[in-house]
Amino acid sequence: MAKEDKKNAWKEFFWNPRTREFCGRTASSWGLILLFYLAFYIFLAGLFALTMYVMLQTLDDHRPTYQDRLSTPGMMIRPKGEQLEIAYTVEYTETWERYVQALNNFLSPYNDTVQAQKNYECKPDQYFIQEDSGSLKNFPKRSCQFKRSILEECSGITDRLYGYSDGKPCIIIKLNRVIGQLPAKDGQPPYVTCGAKKYKVGKDEWTDDTDKLGELLYFPPNGTFNLMYYPYYGKKAQVNYSQPLVAIKFLNITKNEDVNVECKVNANNIPQGNERDKFAGRISFKLRINSID
Repeated sequence: MAKEDKKNAWKEFFWNPRTREFCGRTASSWGLILLFYLAFYIFLAGLFALTMYVMLQTLDDHRPTYQDRLSTPGMMIRPKGEQLEIAYTVEYTETWERYVQALNNFLSPYNDTVQAQKNYECKPDQYFIQEDSGSLKNFPKRSCQFKRSILEECSGITDRLYGYSDGKPCIIIKLNRVIGQLPAKDGQPPYVTCGAKKYKVGKDEWTDDTDKLGELLYFPPNGTFNLMYYPYYGKKAQVNYSQPLVAIKFLNITKNEDVNVECKVNANNIPQGNERDKFAGRISFKLRINSID
């Protein structure tokens, strides 16, 4: 009897024919509850949509409304190799042809004909500022030409192998883009310098590879990032923007030895690495040029 009563109780809970209740509620009661939750969730969805609409009105399609102030832009090299290590044997083409191909791919947008077609011939040694006219947006903004021929011996034009075949390789350096940054003060443009990187060899002993590094050549001269390529207005505003580059050619680096190199950007309003990021504004990499001669 107990089992039968329990079974009947469950049946009556799901549907009571005497009170016409389903799961303890009448149809009108269920209707009111569903109506309440429908109105409640419509209100929440509307509130969320309104909030998103108001927030989107504060955004600019071409420039971040809020931007972390990057006082020191990052740097990168091309070709970058594995773990920023470039190693090859001069006599074996297969060991360095991938570096040459990487440079060809990287520099193809900088071909002189492409730059002349897409970009503007700017006046050098001064910022190329393109302000908006009140509410009238000056978009798309023009970009200055950076022709690969500027890199001379490291352009891949006069030497299509970028010096890799004779043990005098070229490394190309670029600065990360920072919207609105004017990386100079009093007309002094930023420039790149490279040297031997210090590394630890003992508990309190440091050394470097200055004696192995040899002579360096910079292209453009003095490793300068010309002011006309700044400020950068963003990917959408400057669709054809070409980052300025600096190339370093290693003329007589010691063969069959690891050489630790560090390059950094120098400017009178760009601080060097800080406690949060000691490598800001600089990059370290390793070169090893082997030769069987």
